[in-house]
Amino acid sequence: MDLALGPKALAAGFRLAAHPTIGSTNAEALRLARAGDPGRLWVASPHQTAGRGRRGRAWATEPGNLAATALLLVDSATAATLGFVAGLSLDEALRRLAPSLGLPSAAGDRDRLRLKWPNDVLLDGAKLAGIGLEAEAVGEGRLTLAVGIGVNVASAPEGLPYPATALAALGLPLTAADVLAALSDAFAGIAGIWDGGRGFAAIRALWLDRAAGLGTGIAVRTGDEIVEGTFETIDADGRLILAGPDGRLRAIAAGEVHFGAAATVRA
Repeated sequence: MDLALGPKALAAGFRLAAHPTIGSTNAEALRLARAGDPGRLWVASPHQTAGRGRRGRAWATEPGNLAATALLLVDSATAATLGFVAGLSLDEALRRLAPSLGLPSAAGDRDRLRLKWPNDVLLDGAKLAGIGLEAEAVGEGRLTLAVGIGVNVASAPEGLPYPATALAALGLPLTAADVLAALSDAFAGIAGIWDGGRGFAAIRALWLDRAAGLGTGIAVRTGDEIVEGTFETIDADGRLILAGPDGRLRAIAAGEVHFGAAATVRA
C-alpha cells in the first residue's frame, strides 16, 4: 500500500515518512525529532505493533488500519489544544471521503460522526479513532509534539470496555492511503486556522458544534475519582467544564468521559 500526503499538505510544507510496519508512529516521530528533524512531518503506517493508548494501555493497529503521527514544534502553552485540531481534521476528512457519515444518526438529531472529549472520534456512538499527544521539551517554552492518530479503517479491536467500529464494517471501500491523504490535507487547513494557538477560539467553536454529549449528563474518570455532572462546554484552554448536581462548575484538564450513569464506567 502506497501512503502519500494530499496536495494541500505538500503545499503547506509537510513531509512523509511511511513504513509498511512500525512499532509506534509517535515513538518514531519523537526519535526523528531528537535526531534533528525540524517538524512538519507525518510518520504513517498501515500496521502498528506497539502503539500506546489511553492510560498507557497497549494499542495495536491491525493491518489495513491507519496509524499516523504529525510531528510539530510548538509553544508549550498551547500544545494541548492541537488534539482538537486533529479531531476536527479527521472529522472533516471522513466527511469528504464518505459524505454519508455527515448525515444525521438513526435518532435523527445528531450527525453520525461526533467528537468525544478530549481526543476520540465516534461513529454511530462507537469509537472509530483515537488521538494521543506526546511531547518533549526543547527549551525556551517550546515542545516537540507528536500528534498520533489511529483510525479503524479495515477492522476494529475486540475485547474493549466500550464499543468500537471500523469504516469497513459500514461497507465503505476506503483504504489507509485514502484516509491519510484526506487527513493530511484537512490537518494542514485546520492547523492554519489554529495558527499556533492564536486561533483556538475558532477551533473551539467548530469542535463544540460536533461534540458528543454536550449538554447531557456524563461521568468523567480522573485518576481514581469519578465525577458526574452535565457537560457544559470546553474553555479557552480546552478543559471540559462540568456542572455538578449543585450547579457548581468544575474544569477538568484530563480524564475519560463516559456517557450515562457513573455505574457504567469500567476500568
